Amino acid sequence: MHISATAALWFAPLILPVCAWVAWSDLRYMKIPNKAVMTMVIIYIAIGLIVLPLDIFAWRLVHLAVVLLVGIVLNAVGVLGAGDAKFAAAAAPFIAIGDLQLVLMILAGMMIAGYAIHRIAKHTALRRLAPHWESWTREGKYPMGLSLGGAMAAYLLLGAAYGA
Repeated sequence: MHISATAALWFAPLILPVCAWVAWSDLRYMKIPNKAVMTMVIIYIAIGLIVLPLDIFAWRLVHLAVVLLVGIVLNAVGVLGAGDAKFAAAAAPFIAIGDLQLVLMILAGMMIAGYAIHRIAKHTALRRLAPHWESWTREGKYPMGLSLGGAMAAYLLLGAAYGA
């Protein structure tokens, strides 16, 4: 992995609760709060300045802008929600560019697993644990925050364990 274990260890304790918040909020309300997105950006700026070399820190801010622009386009054509685009942009600076392929594979796995688990829960007695979640009733919609948050958390945990 290209992310340093030190950076992942610094970021993970602060980002993992945000990832859980994003997943829960998207399941419950089918929305990713702007506060969660801004919290991630603030964490990156505050901790990134401490644990990353300045040039890497700055280039990863460019990742945020590029992913946000791509996300805006994908949202405009209906591929994903605005909250998903904003979360992906806020998560982008945490990801070392050399790990992009790995992150995309993690995200693909999380999307498959998350979709399957969500659909199973939706059509079984598990649904009674959270009967008022909006994600149960939105036909044709999947709460991507579940997969996005899970992928971000998995990446940071793998980085903490196996990072450079």
